[in-house]
Amino acid sequence: MANANLKISYFNAKGRAELSRLVLAAAGKKYEDFRFKGDEWPQHKAKTPFGQSPTLEVDGKVYGQSIAIATYLAREFGFYGKTNLDGLAIDQYVQLLPDVLQTAVKAFMEKDEAKKAEIWKTFKETDCPKFLGFYEEGLKQNGTGFLVGNQLSLADLAVFDLITGMLDDKVCSLDKFPLVKALVAKVGAIENIKTWIETRPVT
Repeated sequence: MANANLKISYFNAKGRAELSRLVLAAAGKKYEDFRFKGDEWPQHKAKTPFGQSPTLEVDGKVYGQSIAIATYLAREFGFYGKTNLDGLAIDQYVQLLPDVLQTAVKAFMEKDEAKKAEIWKTFKETDCPKFLGFYEEGLKQNGTGFLVGNQLSLADLAVFDLITGMLDDKVCSLDKFPLVKALVAKVGAIENIKTWIETRPVT
């Protein structure tokens, strides 16, 4: 894997690909960050395993499903804990992300602006605090400043992505979640992550 040629294919957005990009950034791994332009997606869709993106290409072989991709990369580059039980703990936090997104996706799909605003209001005041509460409690129980073990894992990168990714302007204040706030600051201060945030395409 160390010398494998990697390619992430996705739209020109943070979205569901950003967690994998963050893993690769943290690992300092070079890869091709391919972003569909204009109407390119339909021609690429037929070449994907499930008609979805993002995809990860490893030495020419294409794989799908965003969480599966991020998990694989985390395992390969040392961000998946030290034991299978660590992996289970990491998975439970990472797999909360789709649950969070599910509460927000209806706002992206809503055409009526008044209804859209109401959905976002509920997300900010009710849904987001609920999920951040889960992460806050996890950090409190672990007691190391990280969600699992005593070093950076995919779980921490998932929280960082939640706060700084596609929902960055929709999430609630972190003032009531000091441990989450500290974790986000800690991850953002990692040199490789900091460089990625400063240089990634503005979307």
